[in-house]
Amino acid sequence: MTDQPAHNRLRYPICGTLMMLCIGNVYAWSVFRKPLQEAYGWTTAQATLPFQISIAVFAAAMVFAGRWQDRAGPRPVAVLGGILIGLGFILSGLFGSTLTGMILAFGVVAGIGMGGAYVTPLATTIKWWPDRRGLLTGLVVMGMGAGSIIGGIGGPILIARIGVLQTFLVFGILFGAVITLAGLMLRNPPDGYRPPGWTPPAAGQAGAQAARDFSPGEMMATGSFYLIWLSFVIGSGVGLMIISQVSPIGQEMASLTPIVAGGAVTILAIFNGLGRPTFGAISDRIGRKNAVLVAFAIEILAMVVVLPRAESFLLYAIGVSLVGFSYGGFLGLMPAITADFYGTKNIGLNYAWVYTAWGMAGVLGPVVGVEVREATGGWVNAFYILAGCSGVGIVCTALMKKPS
Repeated sequence: MTDQPAHNRLRYPICGTLMMLCIGNVYAWSVFRKPLQEAYGWTTAQATLPFQISIAVFAAAMVFAGRWQDRAGPRPVAVLGGILIGLGFILSGLFGSTLTGMILAFGVVAGIGMGGAYVTPLATTIKWWPDRRGLLTGLVVMGMGAGSIIGGIGGPILIARIGVLQTFLVFGILFGAVITLAGLMLRNPPDGYRPPGWTPPAAGQAGAQAARDFSPGEMMATGSFYLIWLSFVIGSGVGLMIISQVSPIGQEMASLTPIVAGGAVTILAIFNGLGRPTFGAISDRIGRKNAVLVAFAIEILAMVVVLPRAESFLLYAIGVSLVGFSYGGFLGLMPAITADFYGTKNIGLNYAWVYTAWGMAGVLGPVVGVEVREATGGWVNAFYILAGCSGVGIVCTALMKKPS
């Protein structure tokens, strides 16, 4: 056993949160969508494509980044991730006037960087904080959710003043520098690390440790892995559909102006961020599965009761806040669930495989929303379909069982 003074380990969630604040601006894509359509004549589906591809590439890159960081430590992976994110945004500003250029720059280059920069602070924090795993991983990924506040507020202001492509340039310089510098601070704890005075919970208690460390192959041989994966696809897919279209939906359903709709992006980002540590802390007390069930119930409430009636800014803000809060819960809970079920030794690669569910959700969620809206002329039917999917997620979650 190796002890480390508790105050020293605070640097890792702090650096991780700074990194996530920058990465999280992928969620602000909706403020870029309409300006890109107006400037270059893209359709809604075309203007959504760079966002969808960035989510898929992000999740796929995490598999390679997770394997690398489990072997080499978090620092080199985080630094390369920061460089690629900055470069991706800068290239978006230089070559984003064409759809192919935007897909390659934002979707591929920045997406790869996000995968590397995202997995490292999560894995590092999980290893340093076994005693507050839900809360601290939730705080780190809170930065990811709250990051779109920067884009939600700053994006429309900069776009109005300097143009949409120039805004990508500014963001690239800022985000690349912050992520790279914060990534240089990360390192793993010594082998066998345990916080001073902490005794691991007994089996069956909330936050109990895994029976042993599972390799990725062993993890994927368990049925619970696929239940976790499917629950993650559904829970995050519902959130990503709203996130990818939050500004246009507000303009169409509640007759909001682009600036006011950008305010809805900011409100969603705040609750997205708050949901991550809140659900993490709740799960430390009531268990991860119960917390996931609560998140699904909130999504259903938003999709069935609130958003179909959102003809004013107030109701729309309440609806997207509920979606953001529950979506943030899934992002805060899944790293802790993976560590609880399968151990921390291979958490970088194990969680990267779980996180491919988020990449699948980033493709499917927005597609469902856009296609149903195009077919029916409105968003309400898409809300109902996604609520039904959340019901399936509840069943999957109830069937999860920690490997013995």
